Amino acid sequence: MKKFSLILIALLTALNGLLAQKPTVVVGAKYFNEGHILSEIVSQLLEESGYKVERKYNLGGTTVCFEALRNGAIDIYPEYTGTLAEEILKSKTKLTFSELQTNLLHELSMEISPPYGFNNTYGLTIKRELARTRNIKTISDLRANENLTVALSHEFLKREDGWVNLSKTYGLPQKAVGIQHGLAYQALDENKIELTDVYSTDGEIKKYDLLVLLDDQKFFPKYEAVSLYRSDLNPAVKKLLERLTGQISEAEMQAMNAAMLYDNYTFSEVASQFLQSKTLTENRKEESGIIGEIVSKTITHLKITFISLVLAILVALPLSIVLYRYTKFSKAILYLVGLLQTVPSIALLALMIPLLGIGAVPAIAALFLYALLPILRNTTSGLFAVDPLLKKVAAGMGLNALQRLRYIELPLAMPSILTGIRTAAIISIGTATLAAFIGAGGLGEFIVTGLALNSTKLILQGAIPAAALAIVVELIFEWIEAKLIPKHLRK
Repeated sequence: MKKFSLILIALLTALNGLLAQKPTVVVGAKYFNEGHILSEIVSQLLEESGYKVERKYNLGGTTVCFEALRNGAIDIYPEYTGTLAEEILKSKTKLTFSELQTNLLHELSMEISPPYGFNNTYGLTIKRELARTRNIKTISDLRANENLTVALSHEFLKREDGWVNLSKTYGLPQKAVGIQHGLAYQALDENKIELTDVYSTDGEIKKYDLLVLLDDQKFFPKYEAVSLYRSDLNPAVKKLLERLTGQISEAEMQAMNAAMLYDNYTFSEVASQFLQSKTLTENRKEESGIIGEIVSKTITHLKITFISLVLAILVALPLSIVLYRYTKFSKAILYLVGLLQTVPSIALLALMIPLLGIGAVPAIAALFLYALLPILRNTTSGLFAVDPLLKKVAAGMGLNALQRLRYIELPLAMPSILTGIRTAAIISIGTATLAAFIGAGGLGEFIVTGLALNSTKLILQGAIPAAALAIVVELIFEWIEAKLIPKHLRK
């Protein structure tokens, strides 16, 4: 009886601990360094209060992050009031903060925290020396400089509050092309382009001695940084986010961006130093070294690739045999599967978000679809290429259709089948790097972050292991072919 009482007490204690444990909060971040820093500040603030935080960073642009929030894949992400009004609500008029709150709640069942304290507005920038030479101070002055080379971030090109409407409002004659935001500064510095878009808190503005042109017609709305979340978020978490109200000035945000870009601080370190300076958290230790991080992301990368490849093999091989037996369907099916290859990788990944949310599942689904064609096409081609005379001889020996397939046709088609699987594996390893844009993790996180920060070191941290994986896969398939395929067939 005494033992039973002790066991019961232990169980009740454990149950009480589980009930008292605070739930996991999923924090998202857009694909640029300021988004990472703000999300890390939010994450560390929550962790300091006992919440378990799952980070989903590098989620592409506004559309990807917003869809992830709406579908419940994330709980919070930092956003800007101007973006919410123009891009999310598609408002034709400038909204006050109160109107924005009301519209978000009524139309989308979402809420925003009070502003962090800074306005990160869009702007157009050129080198200060060029501005003096051509007497350019305002956006209106660009009308007299038609021959400027303009390259803008891809999101800014298409936004409601972006280039299309801006150029109409100001009557600008220049033609713009797209460029990754982090690379635009390097292109400016090297005189490859002359005008690009910036965020007013970018750390690169001071670094490259750039002039942000005056928005003399007040085209851009206010872009006050806030936390965006669904209205059903835990009220205690909402209350906690209010501790950031008015805490970050424009100068402080620009300094944090610069520290990340030029002083070799990590996102975690920058966020931790800021929170400590505001006495919002205690001292925080960095968790793991770079080797451990590379190993962890490599394992994630392999897991995503392996699962998608196995699923593709399980579907494509039986389907190939069916198409081989019923040839009238083969062209139509191969054509349909081939169409999937024409969809750009990042577009297919984005299309998966409304269906499957973000993370590994949509990434695996997209990679599975990409892996189908090479396996399907090579397997059917290998089967159709088997010498008809051999098939007749096998039939004459009394082998039925299943026996001919097992002992004659599949073994002879095996070189082509393995080539298709090998091709699918290599494609999957490369395409899986883009899965970082939808929060699937893997080596692509290094590459995506490196592009955002224009850091060759970070890009190589992802690119080199990914290339090494591709080489290892090639060697593995060479070994498999040596074991499974007779020498004369390999030749």
